[in-house]
This record gives sequence, structure tokens and C-alpha cells, in this order.
Amino acid sequence: MTEETERKERQDELVTIAVFPEPMEANMARSALESAGIRVFLLGETANSLIPVAFLSQLQVHASDEKAARALLDGMEDHPETMESVTAAEIADEEARR
Repeated sequence: MTEETERKERQDELVTIAVFPEPMEANMARSALESAGIRVFLLGETANSLIPVAFLSQLQVHASDEKAARALLDGMEDHPETMESVTAAEIADEEARR
């Protein structure tokens, strides 16, 4: 195996970047990453949805996307959206369109 092939395989490896006990949190993180163009894999999603306290969802990305994905998730934790802020943004958007 060539060095180039080995490097490519390492970049294609999946890395777990977060673990979630709540299905809703896992899906919010997945949606945020996907909207940023990062391909996401969610392991344990079905089991976690059926029995959340018994199973965890593992959020995985390709190793080459790990740094960007972690930065995005860290930004979400530093500045979490609230229902009020989302509603206010939607109202402002509606008013701007009028």
C-alpha cells in the first residue's frame, strides 16, 4: 500500500465526535453539521429513539471533517439557540419580507 493510499484511507475513517443520550439533541447536531455540508453518520439512532436511557447515539464524521465538525458543535455550545431567539429571528425575517 502506498503512502498516498494510506493517507486517503485515514481521511475516510469515521470518527465519533459526540455522544448523545437524547435523540433530539443528536438530531439537532446532525442537522447543524449537514447544513454546513458535513456528511454525518448517526450510530444507535433507532435504539436510542426507542429506549433513550439505555442507548446512546454516536455522531460520526469522516476524519477529514473532524476539525470543522468539532468547531461547529463547540460554537453551538458557546452560543446555544433558544426558542425565543429562533422565534424572534423568524419574526424579524417575516417583517423584512413584507
